[in-house]
Amino acid sequence: MAQSVFTPCLEEMKNVKSPEGQMLSKPFLDVCKMILPVIDKFGAAMVLVKSDIGGNISRLEAKYETNPSKYEHLYSIIQEEVGAKTAKGSSSCTNGLLWLTRAMDFLVELFRNLLAHPDSTMSQACTDSYGKTLKQWHGWLASSSFTVAMKLAPDRKKFMEVIAGSGDVNADIEKFCSTFPTFLEENHKFLASVGLDDMKA
Repeated sequence: MAQSVFTPCLEEMKNVKSPEGQMLSKPFLDVCKMILPVIDKFGAAMVLVKSDIGGNISRLEAKYETNPSKYEHLYSIIQEEVGAKTAKGSSSCTNGLLWLTRAMDFLVELFRNLLAHPDSTMSQACTDSYGKTLKQWHGWLASSSFTVAMKLAPDRKKFMEVIAGSGDVNADIEKFCSTFPTFLEENHKFLASVGLDDMKA
């Protein structure tokens, strides 16, 4: 079967919700993990993003693994921290989910941008997408580091060839950009419902 770098995460997305429509911890984190190979192809430009995403996945996964049946539903981890008043801590799982969701917002926006503006350079696409998503939550230091890193973005044509594999990469990106954001929006809604969607760096 023809595959692009996106194929595995598109497959796994079918498992993110339980039959009752609950967000499941492991499948959601697995989808996020499957996006890491896509980020790898950006090289140096995305080192910061990749380590941030990887760290937040590990934090949530470690919590899930302490009691998989108790934490089967993603938001049960957050509800527990909200109840214990530890959700606002910088090393909390709530903080991890918030920043993981924001980083994924950035990637979705970036791939939308690449589809919508076939003539823009990779650096332009990265910078525009950053401005629309992560920038408002970052302080000056993070913002400056990010801006410098974006200048290292790879050549767009080469990048698209690398992630295409043997699949129809544009169709896969379109599917990714239409399916994955529904989960991200749900995360934001849930975090907003407990007053934690607007924490800054």
